[in-house]
This record gives sequence, structure tokens and C-alpha cells, in this order.
Amino acid sequence: MRLKFTLILNSLLLLLPFYAFAEQVAPPPNLAVKAYLLQDFNSGNIVASSKKDDRIEPASLTKIMTAYLSFDAIQLGHLKLNQTLPVSEKAWKVEGSKMFIDPKVAVTVDELLHGMIIQSGNDASITLAIAVAGSEEQFADMMNKQALKLGMLNTHFMNATGLPDKDHYTTAQDLMTLANALIRDFPLEYKRLYSVKEYTYNKITQPNRNRLLWLDANVDGMKTGHTDNAGYCLIASAKHGETRLVSVVLGAANETMRATESQKLLNYGFQFFESTLVYKQAQTINTLRVYKGQDKTVAATINKDYYLSLPKGDYARVKASMTSQQPLIAPIKAGQTIGKITFVLDGKTINEQALVAAKNVDEAGFFGRIADSIRLMIQ
Repeated sequence: MRLKFTLILNSLLLLLPFYAFAEQVAPPPNLAVKAYLLQDFNSGNIVASSKKDDRIEPASLTKIMTAYLSFDAIQLGHLKLNQTLPVSEKAWKVEGSKMFIDPKVAVTVDELLHGMIIQSGNDASITLAIAVAGSEEQFADMMNKQALKLGMLNTHFMNATGLPDKDHYTTAQDLMTLANALIRDFPLEYKRLYSVKEYTYNKITQPNRNRLLWLDANVDGMKTGHTDNAGYCLIASAKHGETRLVSVVLGAANETMRATESQKLLNYGFQFFESTLVYKQAQTINTLRVYKGQDKTVAATINKDYYLSLPKGDYARVKASMTSQQPLIAPIKAGQTIGKITFVLDGKTINEQALVAAKNVDEAGFFGRIADSIRLMIQ
């Protein structure tokens, strides 16, 4: 039978910066939109939200998924940036925003990515979808499968563009999941493309519709969308110091409002909250005794950087305790869960993080196992 013991990690307190005064946290601003969500990228903590699970029409925010699958195809070697693609009649004749590609002129994958992300070109989106999946219909199937993999459980795609369809829908929460996934899984592509303010193709220069790229130096990208039913929508990402915030604003009345309401939401997050790196990936947090193993101890660590996002000033009062599996018996695999850290603020649990073994610990020989069996019996 396995028992558990708890260690209070006083060493954590040495890592926490001291704040003499905690700022009063104001309520989120009142926004003139249908739904919104503000999340800390590093920790995943929700800072503010309204109607985040209501079903909405995503409009051109759909193109974040189209970009995600296009980036994935490039990463897998199925597409190359300098590869030229034919332009179908369907793409050429599509309604809505365009980058103005021509069926008589081949266009590169890189040009299409710029046209889709910066100019929100429906023609670019369809051309990329056909290149990745063979048809836009098959691409929509890929979109839905990827949505499920990412945990977007309230989303269904019918096309690569976001043009209206009664079976094409999502939520603010699912859009946040998608935006975070693209920034996390394709950081170089995100940095290269989403902050570009304008793009010229076919001698036509179009600005990025994300006005916050001009208004706020902290904003480094994401995507706009608009249809009559969806209203004016904007996903924005901004970074200040260690803190990256992602905002989703849906259903504003006009272009100006989607920018100003997004700005209010981001300003609120940066003013009253902060994200702090508590532990780095692979950092040794504690060393645990191992029984019946070739090694007598194993380092307990975490598998990715761990952040806490809290109201400013609260971090100084955070305490942490560690619970480990005991007795810890070999064999142990690297990455195997061997305990957890619980973070407590003012007597309330605010988060938990699994601890994993830093390396393999193979089983000891016969006599080593016998000796540890006796030790365990005595204990």
C-alpha cells in the first residue's frame, strides 16, 4: 500500500518577490460586445470573461485554424513556402475580402499566408485549403478533427474562410484555445506574420485590419473577423514583460469599437494582474528517496515552465506544499508523475501542478531489492 506525506517547500518563498502593498482589483470593464474573454497565456488563468461559452459565428477568426493547419503542413514537409500553387475558379470567385489572386498567375504558399493573415483573403484561404487537403470540404473535416484534438468541444467548421453557414460556429472559449495553440505551437510563424501592418500583392496594398498594431506597442498580432451576424470581432495578443495576455472580443458594433473594447480589456489585465515564472522546465524542485532502485534518489521536476497569474501583490502571500508518492519504488520512468505541488493563497487552493521524475530509475538487483524490502518493513 502506498502512503503519502506532505512537505512544505519553504524554499519557494525565497523565489517569490516581495510586494509591500497589494493593489485593489477593480471589476472588469463594461464592454459593448456580445462576448469576451481575457486569459493569461503562460498560466492559462482566465482574467475576465462574459458569455465565453455562448455559441457564436466566428467569421474570419476561422482563418486562425486555416493558418494552424497550413503551418502544420509546412512543418511536416507537405508544403513549402516557396512552392507555387494553382488558383481555382472557386477561390477566384469567392465573395468577401480578397488578396486578389489570379487564376492565370501561380502564387506561392508564403504569399498566400500573407494574403490570408494580413489581408484576410478568402481566396487565399481556399487556395491553401485545397493544397493541404485536396478540397475545401476535406479541409473542413481536418479542421474539425484538429479542433477536437485541441479541446475545442463546442466548435464546428464548414469552410476555411468563415463565410456564414448555420453549421459553422464556435465560442469565445474555443477561439481562445485555438489562438493560444497557434502561438504556442508555431511561435516563429506567429512572430513573422501576425504583426505585419500591411501587405502588397498584385500591386494592391491592404492594411492589416487589426488596428491595435498601430495603437498599442505591446500588441504583436492576431486576427479580425466580421459578418453581419457575427458583428465585428477581434482576437489580440499583447506582451508586457513576462506577461502575455490574449483577448477575444466578439460582436462589437463597428471596427472602431472592436479595437477600443479590446484595448480596454488588455489594459485592465496589465493594470491589475501579473504573470510570474515560479519554476522553469526541468528545474529540480525536490529530491525524493527511491526504494528498490539502482539509484537511491530521483529529482522531482516539471515538464514545462510553470507560471502563476494573480492580482498584483497577491504573489507575495502564496505558499506551496508538495505531496509525493511514498514509498517511491523502482522502476520509475522519466516523466512519470511522482507527486504534485499545491499552491495556496490566504488559505484557499488556487492551483496544482504535477511533479514528474527527471530521469529513469531502473530496478535494483536481487539483493538490493531485498535490502530495501527489509527497510520498508522496519519503517
